[in-house]
Amino acid sequence: MTSLAGQPVRGKGPSGKAARARTGSRARATLLRLLPALLLVCLALAGPWIAPHSVTDPVTAPFAEPGSGALLGGDQLGRDVLSRLLAGGRQLVLSALLIAVVVTGTAAVLGAVGALRPRAGRIMERVADVLILLPAVLGIMLVALSWPGGGRFAVVLAAVVLGVPYAVRLAANAAATVAATGYVEAAAAGGERLWVLVVREVLPNLRATLLALFGLRFVEAVYVVSTAGFLQVGPQPPAADWALMIRENSPGLMLNPWAVIAPSAVVGLLALSVNLAATALAPQTGRKAVNVR
Repeated sequence: MTSLAGQPVRGKGPSGKAARARTGSRARATLLRLLPALLLVCLALAGPWIAPHSVTDPVTAPFAEPGSGALLGGDQLGRDVLSRLLAGGRQLVLSALLIAVVVTGTAAVLGAVGALRPRAGRIMERVADVLILLPAVLGIMLVALSWPGGGRFAVVLAAVVLGVPYAVRLAANAAATVAATGYVEAAAAGGERLWVLVVREVLPNLRATLLALFGLRFVEAVYVVSTAGFLQVGPQPPAADWALMIRENSPGLMLNPWAVIAPSAVVGLLALSVNLAATALAPQTGRKAVNVR
């Protein structure tokens, strides 16, 4: 639809309504995919403040079934499972977020530098190949045993060191495509410095890849930190921690299964919901361009 001057009229007519309807539908779909992650993260962060009982004081008999005094029953010492569940997620969420942010940011910068400077990129690939051979759990145990007082910080450091090589591989592959485009080559030929090319030319065009990478790294961090907690590398009893709850209450699985099922389910839901949220936030332009080709 055009005006008398020959200019298109925006937002009027059936096509404008259809476009607004599609935009609103996409916004609602994105919100629905973000909502579970936001709720779980907020609940984990605020959980210690809303826990109905102390996380260290017994309120029921050991492995008591759910009742009015404890909605999810008691653990191996009679402590309220619901209170420990609410209080046990904050450190895990904060640790996983820190790991995902540091790993994604480091991999993005290193990958962009490696794509713009092929010689440095080849060196990074060789170092990454060596570090990838080290299993994550073994690396965490080595760091924790060599740094006994490190606690959760040692786990975070080990997870970052072991997570960067995988992420660098993905970031470097995506950055190589961007670095080969004409506008980046023109900027490099014009004498732009390396950090300008990385920050202004390459990284802004990796947003979709980095968001997806952040989701994957967060999921991996949740599982790595949970595994470390299950092995009692990091938080120690009587701390409230989801992984510790699974380990401590597994002998009473047949007496009060909620003491094990509840933290296991929350860990899985947290990883799944954050991954879906990162995918929903990723721009679709790159995917459409690939489909057109």
